[in-house]
Amino acid sequence: MDSTHAVTDRLAEFIVDSRWQDIPQSVRREAIRSILNFVGCALGGSQDEAVGLAAGVLTPYFGPAQAGVFGRRERPDALHAAFLNAVSANVLEYDDTHLPTVMHPAAPIAPGLFALAEQRRVSGSELLHAFILGVEAACRIGEAVMPIHYRRGWHITASCGIFGAAAAAGKLLGLDRRQMLWALGHAATQSAGLVESLGSMSKSIGVGNAARNGLAAALFAEAGFTGAEQPIEGRYGFAPVTSDSIGYDSITGKLGESWEILANAYKPYPCGVVLFPVIDACLELRRRLPSAEQIAQVVVRGHPLMRERADRPSVETGREAKVSIQHSVAVALLDGAAGLAQYADRRVADPAVRALRAKVAVEEDAGVPVESAIVILRLADGSSFTEHVREGRGTPGRPMRDDELDDKVRELAAFGAPFVDAPVLIAAIRSIEEERDAGRIVGLTVPAPR
Repeated sequence: MDSTHAVTDRLAEFIVDSRWQDIPQSVRREAIRSILNFVGCALGGSQDEAVGLAAGVLTPYFGPAQAGVFGRRERPDALHAAFLNAVSANVLEYDDTHLPTVMHPAAPIAPGLFALAEQRRVSGSELLHAFILGVEAACRIGEAVMPIHYRRGWHITASCGIFGAAAAAGKLLGLDRRQMLWALGHAATQSAGLVESLGSMSKSIGVGNAARNGLAAALFAEAGFTGAEQPIEGRYGFAPVTSDSIGYDSITGKLGESWEILANAYKPYPCGVVLFPVIDACLELRRRLPSAEQIAQVVVRGHPLMRERADRPSVETGREAKVSIQHSVAVALLDGAAGLAQYADRRVADPAVRALRAKVAVEEDAGVPVESAIVILRLADGSSFTEHVREGRGTPGRPMRDDELDDKVRELAAFGAPFVDAPVLIAAIRSIEEERDAGRIVGLTVPAPR
């Protein structure tokens, strides 16, 4: 069979045949860091307005109490729990990022695993193994359809994240090769999510659905619900329908030799990953800036994806501001920070921030890598300063240290779920490989029963 016509089958075979002992220690370590970052982000986002609204809408339709929602009292059925936990983890724009695709893999992939872990006792190593394989599937499929996929307007975290959710859940359920193929097919036919929704609550529906529907895809396959034979590579499969630039070798090449999770990064700022080097540059320039009042213009030069994703000069809400170059530049220069407070609605509305946003110009430069940025600060007296950041904080080339990641999780827990004993939770996740009951971790993140 031609390799182009066996893509989904080969991926399914790899996922099913993968053994825990084959996973390198470096990959296991990064999976633990990804899970830790995911849980922290879910706790931080648990009280966000979008999560509260979603929970309010869905509560009347919950099935049997099966799984917890990080940082909240609701205990819905597994599918609704997966939806809400994915929304929570992604809503603050503080989650992990696979830099080659700019996908946030943990938000759609991890929730279904924790929902299953509360129903079917699984070990921490089993959950980690499934998570690693889910990230591998989602990111490889994402790389195969980029960059046209994103340029067409598909929100890759949702549209490709669902494959990872299905693959991970399918691994945990013990699907065979045929069932795994079906699960990936069920994911393909449910794939959705639009870039147009970024900056609105609607984005969260796509990410939540990726988690819920990916879990459902695996459950359907487990029950014998059949699917397409070539759901990714077929004539009307996911790849040709959603992209004109397809590289199938990104999906099947070096399976088990190279690992996508090693390209995962953890955000030091709660905003779009393309903004990290811009913020880093502005924070450095601020040290040389006599006064923000003297700024005449700020020129930001970067990869075309940066402009495509974040050239938003007029934003009205914190949600929109998280994907705005102009707002991020303004708060970094004015406040010397780009944390949760800088992306609050009240900061977006501040007249000083609005005035500085209007002075920011964005220029594309295909020669600047996506993890880099050049910021030029021009002052009213004619002088200028330039800062070139080649690798933004939190990217694989300048990774977040373990202690920095722990601090981030503590910050997020304090922000969204202050009742959580963060040191105990962090220790439990860092030792998850030895955990016999991975579902126990969810219990550390929810309020005590009334």
